[in-house]
Amino acid sequence: MVFGRSSRKKRLVEPVALKILVAGGFGVGKTTLVGAVSEIRPLRTEEALTEAGRPVDDIEGVENKSTTTVAMDFGRITLREDLVLYLFGTPGQDRFWFLWDELAQGALGAVVLADTRRLEDCFAGIDYFERRGIPFAVAVNCFEGAERYPAETVRAALDLDEGVPLLLCDARDRETVKGVLIAVVEHALARSADRRQTAAT
Repeated sequence: MVFGRSSRKKRLVEPVALKILVAGGFGVGKTTLVGAVSEIRPLRTEEALTEAGRPVDDIEGVENKSTTTVAMDFGRITLREDLVLYLFGTPGQDRFWFLWDELAQGALGAVVLADTRRLEDCFAGIDYFERRGIPFAVAVNCFEGAERYPAETVRAALDLDEGVPLLLCDARDRETVKGVLIAVVEHALARSADRRQTAAT
């Protein structure tokens, strides 16, 4: 005891760091989602949309969008004292998909962000993670003015496997985004446990 207090120091917990990708179509809200939940100032690689890019980038439905991610978004959130998530937002346009393979290395899981007004834009992300065996959840970003559909209707439209989590969220709201990230981590850990159990039998 020193001055009436225990001299023992509290044992520091070394947090486990996990990598999560945030994917989806152009203008679906990936940058917003990372920014809403990150506890650090998010790294963004946004550039202004130009007239030269209009024939290449499909802005139908997001005509008011003036910038685009050209490499990645990066953020961090501590879910628990011993669990930290590093978030990597992928670029949405087809011409930047070559970056996905680099960003996907070492990822525990992914979020595929969807907009019901342009649902077909998230098919590429779903196919990508299915082909590579990366666990993912689909999060429907509930934009103002967009028609709301029951989760099961969206699941059927996307032809999702029953085990894939599907959630409704607001990419601007920290709490709903945290719920999505927790669902991804739980889904990925459950998939990992199933694989280990299968390998042991």
